[in-house]
Amino acid sequence: MVVPETVGLSTERLSRIDRVMEKHIAEKKIAGAVTLVARHGKIAYLGAHGMMDVEAEKPMKPDTIFRIASMTKQITCVAVMMLYEEGHFLLYEPVSKFIPAFKEMYVLPPEDDENAASPVPATRQISIWNLLTHTSGLTYHWNERLGPQYNDAGITHGLLQDNSTLAEKMKVLATIPLLHQPGEAVEYGLSIDVLGYLVEVVSGMPLDRFFAERIFQPLGMTDTHFFIPEAKRERIATVYERTGDGPIMRKSKEPTVNGSVIYSTDYPYNGPKSYFSGGAGLVSTASDYARFAQMILNGGEFDGGRLLSRKTVELMTTHQLDEMGINYGSGFGFGIVLGKSNLKRLGSVGAYNGGGFFFTSFFIDPQEQMLGIFMCQLHPGGSDLAERIRILSYQAIID
Repeated sequence: MVVPETVGLSTERLSRIDRVMEKHIAEKKIAGAVTLVARHGKIAYLGAHGMMDVEAEKPMKPDTIFRIASMTKQITCVAVMMLYEEGHFLLYEPVSKFIPAFKEMYVLPPEDDENAASPVPATRQISIWNLLTHTSGLTYHWNERLGPQYNDAGITHGLLQDNSTLAEKMKVLATIPLLHQPGEAVEYGLSIDVLGYLVEVVSGMPLDRFFAERIFQPLGMTDTHFFIPEAKRERIATVYERTGDGPIMRKSKEPTVNGSVIYSTDYPYNGPKSYFSGGAGLVSTASDYARFAQMILNGGEFDGGRLLSRKTVELMTTHQLDEMGINYGSGFGFGIVLGKSNLKRLGSVGAYNGGGFFFTSFFIDPQEQMLGIFMCQLHPGGSDLAERIRILSYQAIID
């Protein structure tokens, strides 16, 4: 921690985060959260507010562990690009070269095509680039057309106990039709889980071991895991839920069923602990994730160790989908502020970001050499608090 003024931030202005957090907690919109703001490689603000477990009267602490869900995706994409840098594959190669089950895929007919009742053969193979950009045709369980099929086949998303492995489930996933032809549309989904298995195949390591040895240990991320060691179990925050304008309630220990989406809150510590979801499986702390984010902000290097080339990070944080006609920026795992037309709130062109299912988020701003981490545990969320914290981080700049 440094005095905020030494990195061009105002102590007084950063204290506004405290007041906003305390207001949301008093109004029972959240139980608690941890917020971190860093600039020029130094942590200027680290605030722990409220409770990690209201009923047990356990206060939130800076080292509280959170389910980061889709903030796992950025780490998996880094793992893929590390192997890419080693020359194991090209991004436009078909993933079937390494996972043969994906060689002959089928695609659902368009919903408005009444004459096509059966899936049709894919016109092209899924490339590694398709997986990195969510243009593979894979989706998530919330999709009404494919969600039931995923459930029937036992396909998981990382937020529910499962006694199988990535190798087993990805081969089953390959037998289910795609939502659209590869490369023809963007659909957020299980693409990054397939990439997690690609990492296993190419590296010869289980994904948890690759992450631990190649990413977490070099970065000093000592509290980031797929499954929480028993000694750290008491440090994980409780998940709460809030519907409409009502107060928060403790999430049930029983799995939540919402259509075809089924998820639990105790998956990080109860269960077989064998399925390593590259798309959603990790738990972490604000300080740990800040080390990962700082590595990206530094162009692939952190504390004297280099995971990626500066040029690779540049590629990962460059908009990849110009030809798709979408109105938001998307790199390899990162959302991106494309240009001034997208800058309708405090921030910078070229800043990038991500978030997770249980209300965690981050932003990284190369222009300001700044990053922010927000960690909470709430689902469904329905709150704009993370956006408020991002604004409060930017308004503290005084240089």
